[in-house]
Amino acid sequence: MTAATQPAAPSSPHVMNTYGRLPIAFTHGQGCRVWDTQGRAYLDALGGIAVNTVGHNHPKLVAALQDQVTKLIHTSNYYHVTLQEELAKLLVERSGMSNVFFCSTGLEANEAALKLARKFGHDKGIERPEIVVYEKAFHGRSIATLSATGNPKVQAGFGPLVEGFIRVPINNIEQLKAATEGNPNVVAVFFEAIQGEGGINPMHMDYLRDVRALCNERDWLLMIDEVQCGMGRTGKWFAHQWAGIQPDVMPLAKGLGSGVPVGAVVAGPKAASIFAPGNHGSTFGGNPLAMRAGVETIRIMEEQKLLANAATVGAHLKAALEKALAAELASGAVKEVRGQGLMLGVDLSKPCAALVQECADHGLLISVTAETVVRLVPSLILTTAEADEIVAILCPLIQKLLQA
Repeated sequence: MTAATQPAAPSSPHVMNTYGRLPIAFTHGQGCRVWDTQGRAYLDALGGIAVNTVGHNHPKLVAALQDQVTKLIHTSNYYHVTLQEELAKLLVERSGMSNVFFCSTGLEANEAALKLARKFGHDKGIERPEIVVYEKAFHGRSIATLSATGNPKVQAGFGPLVEGFIRVPINNIEQLKAATEGNPNVVAVFFEAIQGEGGINPMHMDYLRDVRALCNERDWLLMIDEVQCGMGRTGKWFAHQWAGIQPDVMPLAKGLGSGVPVGAVVAGPKAASIFAPGNHGSTFGGNPLAMRAGVETIRIMEEQKLLANAATVGAHLKAALEKALAAELASGAVKEVRGQGLMLGVDLSKPCAALVQECADHGLLISVTAETVVRLVPSLILTTAEADEIVAILCPLIQKLLQA
């Protein structure tokens, strides 16, 4: 029985209709595999949308979370939380930055970054601060992060949007300079090192260095959204590190807690003291359970050398995809296989949303983003054998779709 013909997962009339779900519900997972309510196994190349860093049911993560639940789950930020201090130290050491604010989601982290930029401007006497953002960007679905996002489809129906954003294309330093020339209100440049929802679009290394230099020259904050591309996904702790630069503000989430909701804003010296008590907060942010998940995630990543694994297996997967789709790449039916490490996109010449169900029918979990891009963001424990399995299932289905 295929996923398409098996009974749909139970749904509730009381849950808001906000997701276009497949008719599948999962019961348990192990490593890079999950099983549905019908007992069918799937290879998980989506990783909870780049969240399940160490895979499903990792024995060390499970044991740590079970231990923490017996001690403290939540206390609130009226008090010191020692695990916050521990996780903050780990993030500061790996980023080279200085201070961390904890929240629960990537949206919250990006919202905090926008507030930091505005406060930075107001502290300099700028009444109407403006932030440079990018075409095809995605930073969240709150009103402010939606306004920073570069997708008219997800913005539709939610106007008026928040003002104070200047939008530019990626990887064009001259257009960034032209869009901001003579504007004294610009306070920050905000972008994803690799755009996720926008179609797995990487910022070029030279461009990252040029923007860093421009921010230094004009006293702007460089704010790099690493929510999806950070936490080892590209083979370094943070994707911008491939360019040898350091941002002033870096939102994190997704893979930081391996499935437990955790968000963070890491700040360098230029931004670390902008917020004062009362300027920002989060009820659930930095709770002991989430912090334990973050600490254990980093510990497991280092013990299992998952950064190196992401780089090696990711390069193997990218090369295997390019080899299997060589004819389609030559003809232009497949535009490009792009990304880095275990954050890859296969850009097709036609819409391919149908591949999500097709792949599930064949035991593979993927997503499609920007209408034409197959997104692969599996757990960082993925093996080369599992990478080959992804290729063996996915590529024939891509070829079939393109020939239809």
